[in-house]
Amino acid sequence: MPRAPFRRRKLSLTSLIDVIFLLLLFFMLSSTFSQFSEVDLSTGGAGQAAVAGTRPIFVQLRAEGVRVNAREVALDGLEEALGPLIDSESRALVSAGAEVTAQRLTDLLLALRSIPGLSVQVLVPS
Repeated sequence: MPRAPFRRRKLSLTSLIDVIFLLLLFFMLSSTFSQFSEVDLSTGGAGQAAVAGTRPIFVQLRAEGVRVNAREVALDGLEEALGPLIDSESRALVSAGAEVTAQRLTDLLLALRSIPGLSVQVLVPS
């Protein structure tokens, strides 16, 4: 009796694709790709009067660095640079260049927010 030729059965990939999709979905939903933080913003606008006797601190944020009152400062040394300038009602006016990323602005605002006695306002170009 001659033997029937060996025929391969087609392999069904449907169940394998379903399992891979479920694993992918599980890992995507259970992972955190970035940390989000909330930053309160107040912008300088018309009608806001300056507090008498206090001078604002001008903070310029550029892609290449940070300047406080036209003096170059490292982002991690911001608190030491602002220390002598801060009194009980100090206000920092932040100006960001067009090339500055949102992440860099957020990093600066978080650093300024951690300094006690300092209110921060972001200048918006008109």
